Amino acid sequence: MTKIELLEKQIADLDYDSFAKLREWFIEFDQANWDKKLESDSNSGKLDFLINAALAEHQAGEAIDL
Repeated sequence: MTKIELLEKQIADLDYDSFAKLREWFIEFDQANWDKKLESDSNSGKLDFLINAALAEHQAGEAIDL
C-alpha cells in the first residue's frame, strides 16, 4: 500500500469532527503553500509578464475602473 493509499484509508476512517479539523488544517496548509509559491514566483520575476501586460493595457487606454 502506498503512502497516499494509506492516508486515503485513514482519512476515510475519520469521524465527522476529526475530518472537519483535518479539512480546516489542510485548507490553511494549502493556502500557506500557495502564498509561499506566489511570493517566490513574484520575487524571481516569473510574474513580471502580468505587470507588463497590465501596464501596456493601461497605457493604451484599455484599462477600466473597477
